[in-house]
Amino acid sequence: MEYEAVIGLETHIQLNTKSKIFCACKADSWYDEPNTNICPVCSGMPGVLPVLNKRAVEKGVLLARAMNADIPPVSFFDRKNYFYPDLPKGYQVTQYDQSLAKGGYLDVPQADGSSRRVTIWKLHLEEDAGKTRNELGRRMIDFNRCGVPLVEMVTGPDLRSADEAANYLTRLRQLLRWLGVSEADMEKGHLRCDANVSLRVKGETILNTKTEIKNVNSIEAVRTAIEKEIIRQTNEYEKGRRIEAWTLEWDEDTQTLKKMRSKETEADYRYFREPDLLPIYMDEAWKAAILADFPELPLSRRARFMTEYGLPEYDADILTGERSLSDYFETAVKAYGGASPAVADVKRVSNWLMNDVLRMLNESGKTAGELALTPAHLAEIIRLVDANSINTNTGKALLEKVNATGKSPAEIVQAEGLAKVSDDSAIRAVVEQVLTESPNEVAAYKGGKVGLMGFFVGQVMKKMQGKADAQKARVIFEELLK
Repeated sequence: MEYEAVIGLETHIQLNTKSKIFCACKADSWYDEPNTNICPVCSGMPGVLPVLNKRAVEKGVLLARAMNADIPPVSFFDRKNYFYPDLPKGYQVTQYDQSLAKGGYLDVPQADGSSRRVTIWKLHLEEDAGKTRNELGRRMIDFNRCGVPLVEMVTGPDLRSADEAANYLTRLRQLLRWLGVSEADMEKGHLRCDANVSLRVKGETILNTKTEIKNVNSIEAVRTAIEKEIIRQTNEYEKGRRIEAWTLEWDEDTQTLKKMRSKETEADYRYFREPDLLPIYMDEAWKAAILADFPELPLSRRARFMTEYGLPEYDADILTGERSLSDYFETAVKAYGGASPAVADVKRVSNWLMNDVLRMLNESGKTAGELALTPAHLAEIIRLVDANSINTNTGKALLEKVNATGKSPAEIVQAEGLAKVSDDSAIRAVVEQVLTESPNEVAAYKGGKVGLMGFFVGQVMKKMQGKADAQKARVIFEELLK
């Protein structure tokens, strides 16, 4: 019997606000000592009142719009009741039946060129709990994370493989960073994911008992954990056993899943309306102000780069991987090729950006928007190479020089004498010197090893500090080696 996986993901997205969702404590405690970034509100002291962080709402609205969700005019907060050591109040303030957004979807491109529509069942605001860790046989509790603003987003059971789940998370992380609503770093807990996994006979539509996988802190861990759970459930079904509704914990060290507890149901949480917070009234004026500068989204820009600019899918995917890089590229294209650049012009800028500027970014750890090398500088360097004023190697070296000094390429070329030497007599003199110094190579070349031409030209470039016209040097060599 052939089975197919049915997978849904629950993601918790830490919004990158300065303060927590209901108090003035700073939201990012990654580098803080345990229990040093708390106050009576977020640590659940009696008699305190929460105050809603407006920026958390606005960032939630941006994400809801990007996920094609409806944003109702009124939403409420609720209390989700459960007892756990890292939840000091004994309940979590969240949203249940009337949340910030309703519905939505994300169309995710797949490796085979198809697209998978992942629907959104829930998208709501809530506060984070603290965290626990085992240390020297004791359970230690850190409340710093209590009250950090989150968006919880739950997908429909639309994913059919571990690879599709990983692909969805990759695109979601890209979107969160693009919008500027979250750092989306899974290692720091900015983006956390629980996976719900079940199996059914291929072709059937009924949903079977699912298990939930927790404690995964990277996209690759999500992929591996889901793959292992699919294998486990397949083996259970083939042995005629039932699947139990377990919550499973992923152990990164051993790369295994183990049972944590039986899975709770919504009835176990005894939701009721939060009495200490007013409803969120999202009127049209406020929503319009939030969405006034809503950007072109990465997948839309990726598609436009392929249709409008004729870029290959590979280039378009890389150039829209990060927003500042994408903006940098498009500005450089317009600086180089004008308002209506030819496909060849776009591809030329793409090649320089992907081969050389990306290397600089990777080595420096900076984003494209932080470079002193502006898009106009890049366009100028490419034009200097096109005009034969400098050679390609000099152009590549100029990228680093401009980025280090902030000076214009032409200014550096003039000051350092980097212009290409095209004078026939100057190049001929160096060519003759190379031939005199290389009798063995000359003999080998005349004996049929024509590949040595690259060696000869390289020697000229070396002696002339990369400024020689390589094509002219080659022509002179061919003349003298006849």
